[in-house]
Amino acid sequence: MSKVERPTRRSALLGDRPGSYAIAKHVRMSPTKVRRVIDIVRGLDAPAALDILKFAPQAAAEPVYKVVASAVANAETSEGLRADQLFISQAFVDEGMTLRRIRARAKGSASRILKRASHITVVVEPRNGA
Repeated sequence: MSKVERPTRRSALLGDRPGSYAIAKHVRMSPTKVRRVIDIVRGLDAPAALDILKFAPQAAAEPVYKVVASAVANAETSEGLRADQLFISQAFVDEGMTLRRIRARAKGSASRILKRASHITVVVEPRNGA
């Protein structure tokens, strides 16, 4: 049986470009609700995105803020990049684990409640490409 080499997560997200990423897994919020917030900040400069997320009224803004801040901190620490030169090049939300619960209904029946979770991924890169 041959062993297939899978690309590392960093090479899949960034390749050879400078930058960093952060991932939050199993965030107990529906992916559709989180995508509404992610769509607002995708492509923005990192400091501007953090300011927008700090005052956004959606509940999903808090975990997205934490992921963006973590990606910026990772870029500053591991890559030696400055936060004011970074922008959000990629940001996406994948569906996580779904918890299935039951709600009692009439005549002894039951209906299913789906409590969805999501995985948030944010990639930051320097604006000038260097």
